[in-house]
Amino acid sequence: MPLHLQLLFPLIVLALGQGLGGVQVIALLAGVSYVGWVFADRQLPARLWLPVTLLSSVALAAHLVPGFSPLPLGEPQRLSPDAPPYALRISWDKLLVGMTLLAWWLGRPTQRTLKRAPLYAWLATIATLLLVPLLALGIGLVGWQPKWPEMIWAWLAVNLLVTVLAEELVFRGLLQPVLVSRLGARNGVLLTAVIFGAVHLPFSPLFALVAGLAGLGYGLAFHFSGRLSVAVALHLAVNSCHLVLLSYPLRLA
Repeated sequence: MPLHLQLLFPLIVLALGQGLGGVQVIALLAGVSYVGWVFADRQLPARLWLPVTLLSSVALAAHLVPGFSPLPLGEPQRLSPDAPPYALRISWDKLLVGMTLLAWWLGRPTQRTLKRAPLYAWLATIATLLLVPLLALGIGLVGWQPKWPEMIWAWLAVNLLVTVLAEELVFRGLLQPVLVSRLGARNGVLLTAVIFGAVHLPFSPLFALVAGLAGLGYGLAFHFSGRLSVAVALHLAVNSCHLVLLSYPLRLA
């Protein structure tokens, strides 16, 4: 994909955010700097580019960079009787991470996958879809609350574009391949999952535990399939099961 088409992904996000009042000047400058850094990967040493890209991506996704304001997509709704009200919104900073890294990923030279094991990828997918909800139910993080919210289609679009893409591109697209190459497949996938769980600690230790198990499943699916799209689809499926079948967003203590 030509560079000018790649740059459209993040620049459209920044332009829309600026136009809708969700990206202030300081955030616009930070966003442009982030995009420029990511696309300078071929001009910078990997030992410098990778850690800065990881840290800046996590800082943006965690809403630590000032000047970004989320765009509400409706009033808060109580989707589950045992959970607090939930408000669907677009976080411009996390959307920027996802769109920037997606454009970068699509623009990379085609790389040959060393090993593919579709059967193991399917097993990892099925196990993740079963074990993650069961663990969340077993430790009381959520309750059994089947539903079909009216917002589901908007939620699916926002969850995919804002949450899932950013997280999978950072952890499975950027971090896991490096850790696997240095530590081996087992340790690399496991460490990536541990870090993925750790960044969810601000929600709660129990949530971080469930996220870590989910991250292990996403990592195994990516490793055995050789396709990031498989991890993205699995992540979206797990999140969708959470919305449709369980307390959402989380059970009240």
